[in-house]
Amino acid sequence: MGADVHKDEDRGDDGSHDDALPDQEYLSLERELTFLFRRARANQGEMAREVHPDLESAAYGLLVRLEEYGRQRATELAAYIGVGKATMSRQLRALEELGLIAREPDPADGRAWLVDLTDEGRRRVTHVREARRGRYFTQLSHWDRREVAELARLLRQLNGVMEK
Repeated sequence: MGADVHKDEDRGDDGSHDDALPDQEYLSLERELTFLFRRARANQGEMAREVHPDLESAAYGLLVRLEEYGRQRATELAAYIGVGKATMSRQLRALEELGLIAREPDPADGRAWLVDLTDEGRRRVTHVREARRGRYFTQLSHWDRREVAELARLLRQLNGVMEK
């Protein structure tokens, strides 16, 4: 399937957009992002099951965050994922029962808990992420590395805009 592009007749005589016509670039962007997000959700579920068969899809993101940034407070993780304390507490309890994380009191604030991956949790998450990067490498091997870098840069830029 080819990319959507503006046709010359979509523009006014001065090259401006006719506001009554939909912007094809944005329609195309919406379509491609919807497809990407749907595929990402499915992949996240697969990766979660690869870490542990009983792992919830949503909890996979917590494990990746801990692998990348190390030990964090449960409140920081809840803010990052965008869930409330009760939901975070339930997810952390499930991860702890699976032996993937451990919690310890925060020495700076005895009321708070610090969460970190266990050695087994780190091993499993690292294995799954390395396998995923290997799949990306295989799937995009025909791309120039500069194109891959540009895609990563544009996605980082998009994520920054969407975060605001």
